[in-house]
Amino acid sequence: MTKDLILAIDNGTQSVRALVYDLQGNLLAKSRVPLQAYFSPQPGWAEQHPQYFWDSLCQACQGLWAQGTVDKAAIAGVALTTQRSTMINLDKNGQPLRPAIVWLDQRRTMGVKPVGGLWGLAFLLSGMRETVAYLQAEAEANWLAKNQPEIWAQTHKFMYLSGYLTHRLTGRYIDSVGSQVGYMPFDYKGLRWAGKFDWKWQAVPMDASLLVELAPPASLLGEITPEAAEATGIPAGLPLIAAAADKACEVIGSGCLEPHIGCLSYGTTATFCTTHEKYIEPIPLIPPYPAAVPGAYCMESQIYRGFWMVSWFKSEFGHHEMGIAAERGLEPEELFDELVGQVPPGSMGLVLQPYWSPGLKYPGPEAKGAVIGFGDVHTRAHLYRAILEGLAYALRDGKERQEKRSHTPVSELRVSGGGSQSDAAMQLTADIFGLPASRPHLYETAGLGAAIDAAVGLGLHAGFPQAVQAMTHVAQVFEPDPANRAIYDGLYTQVYRQMYTRLRPLYERIREVTGYPEKVSK
Repeated sequence: MTKDLILAIDNGTQSVRALVYDLQGNLLAKSRVPLQAYFSPQPGWAEQHPQYFWDSLCQACQGLWAQGTVDKAAIAGVALTTQRSTMINLDKNGQPLRPAIVWLDQRRTMGVKPVGGLWGLAFLLSGMRETVAYLQAEAEANWLAKNQPEIWAQTHKFMYLSGYLTHRLTGRYIDSVGSQVGYMPFDYKGLRWAGKFDWKWQAVPMDASLLVELAPPASLLGEITPEAAEATGIPAGLPLIAAAADKACEVIGSGCLEPHIGCLSYGTTATFCTTHEKYIEPIPLIPPYPAAVPGAYCMESQIYRGFWMVSWFKSEFGHHEMGIAAERGLEPEELFDELVGQVPPGSMGLVLQPYWSPGLKYPGPEAKGAVIGFGDVHTRAHLYRAILEGLAYALRDGKERQEKRSHTPVSELRVSGGGSQSDAAMQLTADIFGLPASRPHLYETAGLGAAIDAAVGLGLHAGFPQAVQAMTHVAQVFEPDPANRAIYDGLYTQVYRQMYTRLRPLYERIREVTGYPEKVSK
């Protein structure tokens, strides 16, 4: 039998999926296990047991084989993609020392010793000292060293969720370069751990021995061990090929291999990404992330609480539609699209700025969300549409900042994530960006991106251009409506682009009066 199928495992925030693709990018089988994203031992904390992630992965794989639709003998290899920046401590026996700190965690470490020496002087002179202090406060390693020193002292390896699951599958302490997104001493330009004299070792002090080996995307991480085979049902000895973090995999899984194609991800975190061969910081000191392509970079603009706001709206104001959808056996999105359709483009002047969580540089740490233009004509339908429009405005702003930094115009869009399933969201995205917005042929683009890495790594496709061309397809294209585009251009340039600058002084006053968000030491 020809081995021409790829098993991709996608451990996201809401679920873990075991997915089987062919070399044309068709999804042949899928098994999904919902996840409890986290539990909170204290307010603002987000933790989860590493064993829970592993058990859920095993359950997803076993559920796949139970369907009986895929012959294991046809699987050529395995790829893994996961949520970003979820941190795990292992002892010398490879056992977790504490629950994982999930990327949604909000704890911060105050009073960390600032970066000194020439680096400290450089940051002071360049006005970047608060940015560096913010990074230090966010680093999980700094919190552990200060608040749980006994755990930190016992830590043999400190790694992302991707490294932990790779260890469980292969028995090796190794991870993909493409998964290194978080607060670790990583050289984003060199795509390796930071050099000996890099300022990041001051910012996040740790012994280099705590870090795992790194391998570029599409290279071999190891083979499925007999123990992992018994737990997952994956045949022992199959190669595990390095992929990348879920957002990076979404980019190539949506077909965005060239810098002129922008990838919008309408997920829990909303992002706008482009792939570049050259290292370009979208904002000074904020690096591009490793791409799912070796030696390349993923330039990203991020709205931390992206389509979370859509979920928030549905939870707070969407009970009517959710109930009707359940009664009729419909997807709730169909009814919410009808809700959007009741409101004209521009939401009759209701404009939303989606900075629900503080930013790092743009927006800054003082940032707040805002909705302006309320009048007695506005309903919950207007608010819902304004949320979708506000997210698209923010991501267009990110696109334009990237274009200015990279000198490469974006001429088309691919949209992935849960929000891409809404026709209304797709159309207003095309209208706000003034560009054709395409929906990929399947929803599971992160898993497909991981499968592309595996296909290239196993030599089943000659290279990434060939693999992306063969395995990614456009299902539907939404063209911008000229009349809608004119309305949105006016609101975007004359209102939205002015909001943050005008409101920033008020956000700073709110921060001073309430103490939220707390300032980090400089």
